[in-house]
Amino acid sequence: MINSQRHLFSLPEDTTYINCAYMSPMLQSVEQAGQEAMILKRAPHQITAEHFFTGTEKLRVAFAKLINAPEPKRIVSVSSVSYGIATVVNNISLENGDEIIVADEQFPSNYYAWEKAAIQSGATLRTIAPPSELENRSKRWNENILNAITAKTKVVAIAHVHWADGTLFDLMAIRKATKTVDALLIIDGTQSVGALPFDVQQIQPDALICAGYKWLMGPYAIGLAYYGEYFDGGNPIEENWINRKESENFANLVNYQSEYQPVSLRYGVGEQSNFILVPMMIAALNQLNEWQPKNIEQYCEAISDESIKSLRQAGFHIEEDAYRGKHLFGIRIPTHLKIDEINQKLKAANIYVSIRGNAIRVAPHLYNDSSDFGKLLDVLL
Repeated sequence: MINSQRHLFSLPEDTTYINCAYMSPMLQSVEQAGQEAMILKRAPHQITAEHFFTGTEKLRVAFAKLINAPEPKRIVSVSSVSYGIATVVNNISLENGDEIIVADEQFPSNYYAWEKAAIQSGATLRTIAPPSELENRSKRWNENILNAITAKTKVVAIAHVHWADGTLFDLMAIRKATKTVDALLIIDGTQSVGALPFDVQQIQPDALICAGYKWLMGPYAIGLAYYGEYFDGGNPIEENWINRKESENFANLVNYQSEYQPVSLRYGVGEQSNFILVPMMIAALNQLNEWQPKNIEQYCEAISDESIKSLRQAGFHIEEDAYRGKHLFGIRIPTHLKIDEINQKLKAANIYVSIRGNAIRVAPHLYNDSSDFGKLLDVLL
């Protein structure tokens, strides 16, 4: 199994950061790539026409490798998940009586666009809630989602793991169900891709969209989007020069081109060549491909396993192992404890996690080890 990789980060020694779901710390290699990119910008005469395309091509190839996508041209750089979802919504026709399925309290970037689309089209936005009882909660939540998919369903828009508590959604089962009714599967992979194995060829999503600054270990304001065959020939949400056919020929840009770049390249965000963020994102993806998400998942499970057992024995509730992320999970506190008091104790101990409702969201990575969970236990028990 892979060992701790804390030496590749610059986290302070006295800091216990178990909160990658909020934002990943920056790898030293990513920081270096950013510094080198900024130095290059000092001398713009060294940035050639070729630079506008080579970086994004390397970015697509690296992300394609991470998600096992055979066609890098199905991947584009986006500014955010909301941008990628807006592209999806812009290319789906909905009618009165159609249904869009989302999970309860999923992240707003994969909700607001669907809410607006439902209002404008007359479609119904169905929010599938988990059961109120904690026992077998995630298993029964998945069953509720599968049971909600009917002939009226046109879209299921969901994450792989729930951002608030790490509930694991069975994407293979959901994909099978959507195919039987010819519905689209749109996945927000922000809280999973990079730390949890994801295989495009197995799951076959119609779209997969990820922000870059969490489990992809990249900078803020850049992300990656994969679009399947359904979106071939669609309409981008902006008309920028680089998404047009033969935009590589700078001298010919004055001769306006009505055709777009092939496959999904029409959907890339404007100024996608970003000469600082793109090299940083490439460095992050290269490191993830070296580590491999499966190894990250196994490491996170190994360093948290004993602490989770101790917490359960003490009356804390953590979802069954098979139905939660190993890299992201919620610790629901016993009724006799107060979450605000726990939060103050965590801050005093310099332990960084997230509070979501009456639960503590814990999100470890390779810069953590079992001693970090020991410190967490010292506060909670």
